[in-house]
Amino acid sequence: MDMPADRNGRAWFPVAAVALLLALAFLGTRPLWDPDEGRYTNVALEMLRSRDWIDLARNQETGHWTKPPLTYQAIAVSLALLGRNAWAARLPSALAYLLTVWLVARCARRLVPGAEKEAALIFATMLLPFAASQFVSTDALLAALEALGVYGYVELRFGTGASPWSSTLSMAVGFGAAFLTKGPPALLPLLAIVAVEGVAPSHRVRLLPALSGVALGAAVAAPWFLVVGHRHPGLLGYLFAQEVVDRTTGTHVAHNGAWFDWIAIYVPTLLLGTLPWGGALWRAVRGVPSALRRKEAEVLFLVLWMGLPLLVFCIARSRLPLYLLPLCVPLTLLVARQRRAEGRGMPKPAFLALWVVFLLGIKLAGAAWATPLDARAFAEAIRQRVPGAVSEVVFVEDPPHYGLHFYLGSEIEEVSYGHLNDHPFDPEYDADLGDELAERETGRVFVTKEVQWDEVIRRLDRLGYRPVALGRPFEAHVIFQLAPRPV
Repeated sequence: MDMPADRNGRAWFPVAAVALLLALAFLGTRPLWDPDEGRYTNVALEMLRSRDWIDLARNQETGHWTKPPLTYQAIAVSLALLGRNAWAARLPSALAYLLTVWLVARCARRLVPGAEKEAALIFATMLLPFAASQFVSTDALLAALEALGVYGYVELRFGTGASPWSSTLSMAVGFGAAFLTKGPPALLPLLAIVAVEGVAPSHRVRLLPALSGVALGAAVAAPWFLVVGHRHPGLLGYLFAQEVVDRTTGTHVAHNGAWFDWIAIYVPTLLLGTLPWGGALWRAVRGVPSALRRKEAEVLFLVLWMGLPLLVFCIARSRLPLYLLPLCVPLTLLVARQRRAEGRGMPKPAFLALWVVFLLGIKLAGAAWATPLDARAFAEAIRQRVPGAVSEVVFVEDPPHYGLHFYLGSEIEEVSYGHLNDHPFDPEYDADLGDELAERETGRVFVTKEVQWDEVIRRLDRLGYRPVALGRPFEAHVIFQLAPRPV
């Protein structure tokens, strides 16, 4: 496909070079960090182990149904092709970031004509999209697929109308695949589309392609849900309840769920995450009312695309910074529009070079940072203490570090003293401690928090075992194995 608006490939070289450098340079230098990067790669590795690309699992005994499968599948494919290394684990996020850079330029072609290169460069160098591209999560892929879906609508509404069916296909594939990435929250941009068509309807958005797009999008997303719903009765109801009801009300899933936490989470994210373009964004926001008075449909759509999902995120009782990543696309287009109106054009090369060096420095600093989140360091601590292969790492009343699976090739489990929840799809623990010990597996290592070591000793003594600490505690965790209690 041709480059947006300007078909001179050489004119796009600086944008492409910056985006590729930021996405791929030092991508695998930093070890995986728990809990998030470890959890996502763990499920992907379970896919490869079991060769089951449909059912999601955190180990051989327990499923993992917090999100649909597309992110895990993408990571699994990358690991299968490129090997078990951090570069391969993060590559899907980096490629999603690059796809979003291109889609920003395509959207700018219709919404901010003449500012395609500037828009692509602004998104590529914005702090939040850059950071997400270096992290194993669903968010970069979700942002790219949502942008693909919205791009199809932008072509239908603001394009020439020459290819409505290809635009409809973009909407269907984008939103269908986004739904396979994060479920119902992936459809939030549709709120903006419905709202703008209600407030300022356009004859260009034709009913037949729109209905066909809905049907095709459902066809993209539905098969996985139908299969797992058939295999696991009740699962579809759970997925809906968790992703929509619980995350909105905070009943069971609540990250920063106090009523005021949207201020503490989202305000700093918007201020820092939009660097170094925050000044232009503020000027753009200040100019929105006058643009709306002039009935500029493009600005209305950008404001709704950004504002309606943000309102939902603020109301919901589960709030995390990366939830705002898809909103960086309309924010970028508002910044590009503002800079275009001010006659600024492309950023100065010296400023751009300094900022790129700063972002690359963040990557290297992250790789050198000694942090308890470092799964590779934890794995090395276990290797130093345990001769031979480790088949399983069991965390006793301690949140598991799933990144150990990536570095040790070991199954990871979490066991309790007996207060299991019996949830069929999302149990807190994988097993009871006594049941785990009854399996009498070899090559097994146990981990618990240092503060509860004495309690673990007492519990194991009642079960007929004597725990043997392996060396000094590591990051406030005791690594141990078991010996039979002397008679």
